[in-house]
Amino acid sequence: MTSGQLALELKQKARQLGFTLAGLALPHPSNQIEHYRRWLAAGRHAEMSYLADERAVECRADPRLILPDCRSILVLGTPYSNPRAAPPINAPPASGRVAAYAWGRDYHLVLPERMQALVSFLEELVGHAVPNRWYTDTGPILERELAMRAGLGWVGKNSCLINPQRGSYFFLSEILLGIDLPPDEPFVTDQCGSCTRCSEACPTHCILPDRTLDARRCISYLTIENKAEIPVDLRPLMGEWAFGCDICQLVCPWNIRFAPADGDAAFAPRPGLQKPDLAEELTLTPQGFNQKFKDSPVKRAKRRGYLRNIAVAAGNSGKTELLSALEQAQKDDESLVREHAHWAAEQIQK
Repeated sequence: MTSGQLALELKQKARQLGFTLAGLALPHPSNQIEHYRRWLAAGRHAEMSYLADERAVECRADPRLILPDCRSILVLGTPYSNPRAAPPINAPPASGRVAAYAWGRDYHLVLPERMQALVSFLEELVGHAVPNRWYTDTGPILERELAMRAGLGWVGKNSCLINPQRGSYFFLSEILLGIDLPPDEPFVTDQCGSCTRCSEACPTHCILPDRTLDARRCISYLTIENKAEIPVDLRPLMGEWAFGCDICQLVCPWNIRFAPADGDAAFAPRPGLQKPDLAEELTLTPQGFNQKFKDSPVKRAKRRGYLRNIAVAAGNSGKTELLSALEQAQKDDESLVREHAHWAAEQIQK
């Protein structure tokens, strides 16, 4: 079997496993690393110190520091639910919003099994072990740059990777392989044109002109990676987002026109996650939180972070019927929850 036939078989198997996008790139050093370093130097990574670790930065600059035997990189895309195409639900009168990628099972639990199966398939084809290392949003690599080099799409003005046939509602994964496979043609055109809908729609103005984000102002960062208080001046701008944010993707014409209606079945929406009942969520005990969000991305925020977000969403809703639940939340064991619940009650009573 030639390397070209091997690549074709591998990508076909990837699609059978649910990776609807699959492309190959060579492990050349990054041409975006200085851009990344400038982003770090400006402090736009907020409190995500792991992004600035020097060893990790070096690995992002050259994937062969991760896997010295690396000779090709398979880049994969797996779709999740299209929020515009989601079936209507009976949302509670006072409800929050959760980013679509978190409506179902945690992709960190789903995609590694598929990548391992893909590596096993490759090893069966070639008849020997293949050095490998795989990631899905978990390793020190510049995955969107690799995805462009593998022909999967371009980095949009909102910093998301956009595929011209599928939009941007998909997870990226990468498998570093110690075997020679022919690379795909890189995606070199910018198809955002003069459109600025994403930056205009962002309520916190976190989208920057150089196609990066200032995480310190990004709702997704504030509700997930941020473990401390949410800055008071940003709280009113967060609307009712309780975990993550989809705004810059919702307004993107490529998603409106081309994103498929359905995502991978593994990430199908669970009941009560799309628009959580704010009053009920404010009463979640630690046990209740762990039970409700078992195997869910929402667990990353932890209970105190999630209830902090729920309180802010409640305050922004302006609904007086939430005051009783907020009063109880002001007695929570977590000071982070108490402070945000107090703020929310004040907002409603203004």
